[in-house]
Amino acid sequence: MNAHNLTRRQLLGGGTIIGASGLTLAGLGGYAWPHPAAAATTNGAVPAAAATPDDARGVLHFVSRPDLTPPALTIAHHGRTAATKEPPYFILSPSGYPLIGPGTPGLMILDRHGGIVWYSPNTGFPASKGMGRVDLKVQSYQGKPVLTWWEGQIIKGTGEGRAIIADTSYRTIATVKGGDGVQVDLHEFVISPQDTALVTAVRPVATDLSAVGGSKQGVALAGVVQEIDIPSGRVLFEWNSLDHVPVTDTYVPLAGGTKAEPFDYFHVNAISIAPDGNLLVSARNTSTIYKIGRSTGQVAWQLGGKRSSFTMGPGATFWFQHHVLPQGQNTLSIFDDGGAPPTKEPQSRAILLNLDTGAMRATLQRSYVHPAGLAAANQGSMQVLADGQVLVGWGNLPYFSQFTADGTLILDGQFPVGDQSYRAFTAAWTADPADQPAAAARVNPAGGSVVYASWNGATEVKTWTVLAGKTADALAKVGAQQRSGFETMVTVNSAGPFFAVTAQDADGHVLGQSATVQVASG
Repeated sequence: MNAHNLTRRQLLGGGTIIGASGLTLAGLGGYAWPHPAAAATTNGAVPAAAATPDDARGVLHFVSRPDLTPPALTIAHHGRTAATKEPPYFILSPSGYPLIGPGTPGLMILDRHGGIVWYSPNTGFPASKGMGRVDLKVQSYQGKPVLTWWEGQIIKGTGEGRAIIADTSYRTIATVKGGDGVQVDLHEFVISPQDTALVTAVRPVATDLSAVGGSKQGVALAGVVQEIDIPSGRVLFEWNSLDHVPVTDTYVPLAGGTKAEPFDYFHVNAISIAPDGNLLVSARNTSTIYKIGRSTGQVAWQLGGKRSSFTMGPGATFWFQHHVLPQGQNTLSIFDDGGAPPTKEPQSRAILLNLDTGAMRATLQRSYVHPAGLAAANQGSMQVLADGQVLVGWGNLPYFSQFTADGTLILDGQFPVGDQSYRAFTAAWTADPADQPAAAARVNPAGGSVVYASWNGATEVKTWTVLAGKTADALAKVGAQQRSGFETMVTVNSAGPFFAVTAQDADGHVLGQSATVQVASG
């Protein structure tokens, strides 16, 4: 994400990145969406068919939860079905900023076949007003699994907001705000092994921009990294890019450079913890990854960009990258956007780089590309799984993909037209929601009733039992059925007119019971 180009800001919604005609409308007429036959010659795999943005395919509706209208995603498995050893869920944050796609943007957990497990709509954060929630992921806090995300105002590719930590009941247990006059940026929130928060932020700073064609009394947007004590909000450490990286290291043309529109020369977009405990910081607009001393703030080395400490081997150079993570002692995973504009590569890649810190040489270990030639303008992610498989989120493009360790494409996920996810992850997650299951009952024209049961976010439900009675306080069991997706439909002989549902786990234990509802006709 970057503030320097209007066309790029218009692309943040991803809604016009489905076909060549849409890209022409977005001002990228040179992009050629590959013909399915041409893509098939690579390995027989093309992205899943697009879901049309209408009630039939683009949006999901639930009788028991009419308040939830998430976008409908499709999952295509290439050559095999989901394996039991794979993490069971996809962790996503569908959004349509600033272009609104079908359904309500929000936070989403999907199963391996694309079924909704949990969906939290962005109520109070309307994309139409430049607000949103992004970067949903599973982390650990105080020794327990948690969900984390960012929420706030999105301003020209950066964010002003806060980071949220929620427990396995989806209740907020901590909120992280920026310190020393800045707000938390949308790009990164990492909980360290010490249970501190590592966050990105931006700070406008008076800067001489004459070397890049601007004013000597210009204003640049510094990339900031803060480490924050979560309970107290105290800033433990702050790093400011302008103290270490000159504006001449940027690859983007001058835009703004004033107090009203600071020049975003750096654009910090990722933080991770190196094996030695120091920090790895990614800056999109300098196409550089920096290793930074966690206590001193000094730059130990730079990877890529105009002043790389490493010699870049064949295929190792990256451009406008996102989401950098260490993979063992001497390897980094990087989502290499390639940039648009300026375009430095014909398509985006997820890459593994080996770093020889003795010879100071970076070598490409492996590159993962989509046979459809996907080229992300911004955002994106790369997650290396325990068995070496790789999950790639294609940034502003409406796709995420999974590859085997050797680069074979085995899965494609697709958002409907107009949606995207800043990052895409896969993870295990066990949750017991704080709220009740939901139920709805309708008259069955063939006799009896149809009961709909759901429990947003529950992961352990195996069976639904239907209770019915002539009065609300005298319910008895009238039917049961195995869970069959987010919402399960159960046909029963009873006319009620009062119904409730109970959720059972694999051992038959009751996990929760809905409120009692009355049957409705139609």
